[in-house]
Amino acid sequence: MCQEYYFLNVFFPLLKVCCLTINSCVVILLPWECYHLIWKILPYIGTTVGSMEAYNTSSTDFTFMGLFNRKETSGLLFAIISIIFFTALMANGVMIFLIQTDLRLHTPMYFLLSHLSLIDMMYISTIVPKMLVDYLLDQRTISFVGCTAQHFLYLTLVGAEFFLLGLMAYDRYVAICNPLRYPVLMSRRVCWMIIAGSWFGGSLDGFLLTPITMSFPFCNSREINHFFCEAPAVLKLACADTALYETVMYVCCVLMLLIPFSVVLASYARILTTVQRMSSVEGRKKAFATCSSHMTVVSLFYGAAMYTYMLPHSYHTPAQDKVLSVFYTILTPMLNPLIYSLRNKDVTGALKRALGRFKGPQRVSGGAF
Repeated sequence: MCQEYYFLNVFFPLLKVCCLTINSCVVILLPWECYHLIWKILPYIGTTVGSMEAYNTSSTDFTFMGLFNRKETSGLLFAIISIIFFTALMANGVMIFLIQTDLRLHTPMYFLLSHLSLIDMMYISTIVPKMLVDYLLDQRTISFVGCTAQHFLYLTLVGAEFFLLGLMAYDRYVAICNPLRYPVLMSRRVCWMIIAGSWFGGSLDGFLLTPITMSFPFCNSREINHFFCEAPAVLKLACADTALYETVMYVCCVLMLLIPFSVVLASYARILTTVQRMSSVEGRKKAFATCSSHMTVVSLFYGAAMYTYMLPHSYHTPAQDKVLSVFYTILTPMLNPLIYSLRNKDVTGALKRALGRFKGPQRVSGGAF
């Protein structure tokens, strides 16, 4: 009787035999001997498969620790996030509708704003609905495929928004500092190039980083200490060395964050310099108020992302990461239409005209009866 053997699991259906290695010697077994051997070592095979599943968990579900882990505040937090989500969808939807239907808003600035609203609607919809449904159903799991899809969509959309916000600041710089050349510098072709470049930059980031992030073996706990599949939180579950990949991701974040943010800072600095030379005091106040509100939202968006992705992990905790992620994944899609558009007189005028067109047919139909 052999005390140690290794079943090779090599079958030859035509010959009805199998191979077995015993003390480094290959032995050919007949069918009934194969069945007898399999029956005897079946418990060992089950143990081996169980240990393999512990190291290869990519085909199993992940579990979010989420935001609703405190019972005393989970209901209030759920209500707040729900209000923010539906407000973001409604505000961005109204912006897209007004820009598409009102001819006075068919300008490069509002064309870019409509695409920003579209990105915001898609962006917040990749994260918040699942989080809210999971709370209602009292579940926190996500499949490997679902996590991969969420990670890809998140990187693509947030990357597109990073680039688009930077290029929109350039649009404002041209409009205020070079108004005579604005029709040439911001032609329809240039606007479409800005949109295409933003989507290309975001999708390139998603296609490059998502396959690498999700290809690591996840042999530790499958609990993601976050409310969505963000790269730093997912990588903490990997049992392989991720130092080189984190360096590559850091470089990508520098390109995707610092370059657009530098364009924003430079554009608004030139805008403020030009505004300072205005003779109208009221015009200066209005311009400063607009620029300050824009810079507040942009700084909140870029600053929170920089803190999460560019600051070493030793300087922030998972709890801080979750709080900061709320700013650029949940709050920003709601604030963008409120700050950039709905406070604008052109947009409020378009909204009044749209409501007037809506009330007009109602009065006519009401008088007919």
